[in-house]
Amino acid sequence: MKIALAQIISGRDVERNLVLVEEFARRAKDGGAELVVFPEATLRAFGNSLIDIAEPLDGPWAARVRSIAAELGIVIVAGMFTPGEPSPEGHRKVRNTLLVTGPGTEASYDKVHLFDAFGFLESDTVDAGTGPVTFDTGGITFGLATCYDIRFPALFTANADRGAVANIICASWGSGPGKVDQWKLLARARAVDTTTYVLACGQGDPATQGIEPRGAAPTGVGHSVVVSPFGEVLEELDGDPGLLFADLDPAVVKVARTKLPVLVNRREF
Repeated sequence: MKIALAQIISGRDVERNLVLVEEFARRAKDGGAELVVFPEATLRAFGNSLIDIAEPLDGPWAARVRSIAAELGIVIVAGMFTPGEPSPEGHRKVRNTLLVTGPGTEASYDKVHLFDAFGFLESDTVDAGTGPVTFDTGGITFGLATCYDIRFPALFTANADRGAVANIICASWGSGPGKVDQWKLLARARAVDTTTYVLACGQGDPATQGIEPRGAAPTGVGHSVVVSPFGEVLEELDGDPGLLFADLDPAVVKVARTKLPVLVNRREF
């Protein structure tokens, strides 16, 4: 199965971001991909208000993504924001949601681990999800994760236990010393932990386009990467926007799990 990772740089304008989704999805389809992954915060970049653009999974932005997927005959995974639960004090929050839509496929995942780190408090504006989500397309089971989730191996193991042979991670990774190295290290570690392919799609680095950072908001470093079940980097982008293609072969996962049966050998403590 051929897949694509669309490393875009989303902005404040949700309609402009939709144009990017359509453009990159069309390019992915033209390149033979059956599934295309977009980053976290595709709907609107971090550093902007999220509450005013959060919408349900049947709202207008999601409906347009669904229409693009149906028109092109491709499965799209894209980061958006859905309404959260109002607090007892009446404060409104959102959920950091991945929309999955395409021919015969419909799913969503709410980010479980919120990024309260490096001076950024995602929990101030976002409600956490409650558990793992997998979906099937093209004869392959995919697990879902978002950004900070990549630092928590148990979620990826849970996805593998649910049948995932590939884990998708959509991110808007925060910049800083060593952060690109950590991103790639963690993607490779999660692949080896679970003997799955890891498809790690991040926002491109705004600095490569001369865009100034917006405070402490994590707006992306690029380096989207596809990792094999043995931890080998198969494809990688740099910081610029771009489209990456890779082929997934479930037989490689079977070989990895025969040679390196970590899921069978693990002990619970």
